[in-house]
Amino acid sequence: MKFFTILIFFLVFPIAFGDLRVGFYHSSCPRAEKIVRQVVQRRFNRDRSITGGLLRMHFHDCFVRGCDASILIDSNRGNQSEKSEKAAGANGTVRGFKLIDDIKKALETACPSTVSCADIITLATRDSVAMAGGPRYNVPTGRRDGLVSRAAEVFLPGPRSTVLQAQQTFTANGLSLDEMIALLGAHTVGFAHCNFFRDRLNDSNMDPNLRAKLGQTCRPMGQDPTAFLDQKTSTVFDNEFYKQIILKRGVLFIDQQLASDPLSSRLVSTFAGNSAAFKKSFVDAIVKMGSIRVLVGTNGEIRKNCRAFN
Repeated sequence: MKFFTILIFFLVFPIAFGDLRVGFYHSSCPRAEKIVRQVVQRRFNRDRSITGGLLRMHFHDCFVRGCDASILIDSNRGNQSEKSEKAAGANGTVRGFKLIDDIKKALETACPSTVSCADIITLATRDSVAMAGGPRYNVPTGRRDGLVSRAAEVFLPGPRSTVLQAQQTFTANGLSLDEMIALLGAHTVGFAHCNFFRDRLNDSNMDPNLRAKLGQTCRPMGQDPTAFLDQKTSTVFDNEFYKQIILKRGVLFIDQQLASDPLSSRLVSTFAGNSAAFKKSFVDAIVKMGSIRVLVGTNGEIRKNCRAFN
């Protein structure tokens, strides 16, 4: 009951992060958040894996230049030496760009040049988490879109990172180790291509039944199939991911390291045994992540097309 009261307080009362605030579009585009939710719902009804796609897009965007939608920019075909973030190897399997386009189109019809692409990513991610059974929470808005997108600037922690290596990247972005562990819980609705974990198929530190299953999945030569990172409740946003990695059923190296490294193992155990604690920590962490180096006020722009600068 105590946690329930705290959660209700968190969901109902306004939150402000610097110049961001909940309800930023209340006057300028009153239906903005409803429009985002409706478009995301239509996509979610067809493809429940979109939650994982949006979470990854949000993370990859915020960790490069901040949460400025720079990940959405298409490369300039006439200038191959200046490729955008989207063209970086780490972003090669990021999904959800068409969904963002659809949301932007609907918002431009309702409120031209008002809602930023950066806020669209943030709101769409929030809504998809709730649709997958995760927590419902408010996010402050008011971000503006960036004016720079360079593939050369994309440096992200990879699936083969150690806990310490990943922690250094999160720390550089103002996030703590505990917040990193909570955010990686997003893998509960994610999947990965075999190329990201094929080297683990002979790893004795993986549950042998899972190893055999993944071996079958990844067997086709010349292909790069995918596997869910949470083998039990693959499209439900819950704390099952932590239970799985404790059982040595982590698909990615970094995921399994979370359960075995002394830096993270204690909190992994806490989250595995306490779903409410995980969801509260996740909400706090992802709202904080959404404020990384944001552009507000007169900085940046409000793009008319999320794929191109105005």
